[in-house]
Amino acid sequence: MSPQVAWVALVTAGLLDVGWAISMKYADGYTRLGWSIASLVMLAAFVFLLGRALQVLEIGVAYTVWTGIGAVGTLTMGVLLFGEALSPMKIAGIMLVLIGIAALKFAPG
Repeated sequence: MSPQVAWVALVTAGLLDVGWAISMKYADGYTRLGWSIASLVMLAAFVFLLGRALQVLEIGVAYTVWTGIGAVGTLTMGVLLFGEALSPMKIAGIMLVLIGIAALKFAPG
């Protein structure tokens, strides 16, 4: 796998992590079958893709980028889907995480 494909796998894993977190909320403690199945499928998919990306990318960078995408994406979806509060401090935090992700992506290896 090329580094470019590994980055695509990593970003996709991060987005699936967001979907997994949201599906867990909708699964309501894994009491709703459809959402529970969706949650487990996304979990398996993101673990697989993250593992593939780690074959090529540095673990420190890859894991940090993956968790950053998951954190920012899940916070954003919480605001959009569940009406969670968004404050200037949360926006600043999101921006710092995004800057960190970009810095890790473009840092010389």
